[in-house]
Amino acid sequence: MARQNLYYIIHKPFKVLSQFSNEGDNVGLKEIYSDLPRDVYPVGRLDLDSEGLLILTNDKSLNNRLLNPKFNHKRTYWVEVDGAPDNESLEMLRSGVEINVNGKAHHTKSAKVEVITPNIAERLPPVNYKKHPHRTWLQIELTEGKNRQVRRMTAKAGHPTLRLVRVAIEQLKLQPLKSGEITQISEKVIYKKLNLL
Repeated sequence: MARQNLYYIIHKPFKVLSQFSNEGDNVGLKEIYSDLPRDVYPVGRLDLDSEGLLILTNDKSLNNRLLNPKFNHKRTYWVEVDGAPDNESLEMLRSGVEINVNGKAHHTKSAKVEVITPNIAERLPPVNYKKHPHRTWLQIELTEGKNRQVRRMTAKAGHPTLRLVRVAIEQLKLQPLKSGEITQISEKVIYKKLNLL
């Protein structure tokens, strides 16, 4: 019997690894999603300190099509940064900045960046508001996914990232999932929302 392709989307919590196994003191996805089939795995990753939309599947072709740089899939992040970026800093992020990736200089592609006021639940534990009294939320849309790219970009622009939440990949949205929640999705729907049909 042919193996059935399965698709889930989760809201990965803060301080949870984007893998099923634990690593040192850091917990993996199996601590939260212990009932999933054994052949399901994450597509791509989010840093330990990042939250938000993560796809779990056993469909290897989806993994390849979504992660291959030539397809330029749009990823949308809500990013809480330290301070209040001025127009110069915002334009710097939009036009691309030079970051270090694996010891090499990389100029990021142009991005859509706007200041937003998101409707989002507090993180547990929350950002240290006493240490960072002035903060701004940005929505950043990228079509590339270098390691820790958003964090490197905002730091380069003078506004380090305090909180990072991936809210969409193409038309596939995180909401209304709350932190730690999971939902199963059909092959047809996920391929359509990811613009892969």
